[in-house]
Amino acid sequence: MSYRLLRPLLFALDAERAHHLSIAALRLLPTRAALPQDPMLESSVAGIRFPNPVGLAAGYDKDGRIAHKMHGLGFGFAELGTLTPLAQPGNPQPRLFRLVADRAVINRFGFNNGGQGAAADRIARYRRPKGDGPIIGVNIGANKDATAAGRGIADYVTGVRVMTPLADYLTVNISSPNTPGLRALQGRAALDDLLGAVMAARGGDTTPVFLKVAPDLEPVDVQDIAAACLDHRVDALIVSNTTITRPALRSPHAGEAGGLSGAPLTDLSHQRLTDFRRLLGTQLPLIGVGGIATAEQAYARIRAGASLVQLYSAMVYEGPYLAKRINAGLKRLLQRDGIANVAQAVGIDA
Repeated sequence: MSYRLLRPLLFALDAERAHHLSIAALRLLPTRAALPQDPMLESSVAGIRFPNPVGLAAGYDKDGRIAHKMHGLGFGFAELGTLTPLAQPGNPQPRLFRLVADRAVINRFGFNNGGQGAAADRIARYRRPKGDGPIIGVNIGANKDATAAGRGIADYVTGVRVMTPLADYLTVNISSPNTPGLRALQGRAALDDLLGAVMAARGGDTTPVFLKVAPDLEPVDVQDIAAACLDHRVDALIVSNTTITRPALRSPHAGEAGGLSGAPLTDLSHQRLTDFRRLLGTQLPLIGVGGIATAEQAYARIRAGASLVQLYSAMVYEGPYLAKRINAGLKRLLQRDGIANVAQAVGIDA
């Protein structure tokens, strides 16, 4: 059954219930083979060879149940989580809302997950040696109680130690708007403390560490984050998470609290990526996230400076094979412009 026919049935369900149903379906389905390797779409970022630049953003597979299967849908990599040291239920339901008229989503999950220990055991059952098979990133965060008590940095250190043996890369998530106090870690002094502790916890291990930031940043914030990433030798910067701003929206759920993602985030996240590229140049790889639903949007983000892109909310509206279609479109765009490999397109409009 095509997604166009299936979507009305899914949209008749509560958004979070539909989300869990999709996870359950993928768990039951056999793992599909990855797309054939295409030299035009391959690139190396932070020492990792990515078969294509389109990744699954964190938030879909919170507990590491199906990330290893996403290459069969056309993704070049998948990022699971956010995972916290201890299991936590997150915020009360309802906490996930479709804004159909705006092709957007609002969530206020609050890092609901079963904890890093349970996820690590689960991932270890299907995990091959790092560097062999589907590329899997692990997004780590802090428990709500720890953040409120000022112990958030210790939770990130725990995440590094527990998840490093299982991850091709780690993402330090300080940009969710749904954990009170979390975004305060984007300030320069707090960020220096956090990144210093995280990189020290990695020790002699070379697993790349990425940092994920919010789109709701002032110019001074962008400058501070860029400088901190260089000072602490972060391996890549993910731009960006959901926004707490509310552009003109038409949907009944527009007033719900939480992070907004999807089409209304496109321009803001693209602008923030451009800001970081202007400051960083080619010193630090950037990963573009937010409002990407077409090959043209992915290509624009790449030309603006993103070495890789990620998506999630667009799948709600476009279906599970969106990554496959975007990759096919990217190849056509590269051929149109006479570009032999996607890496050559990174930043050419910057």
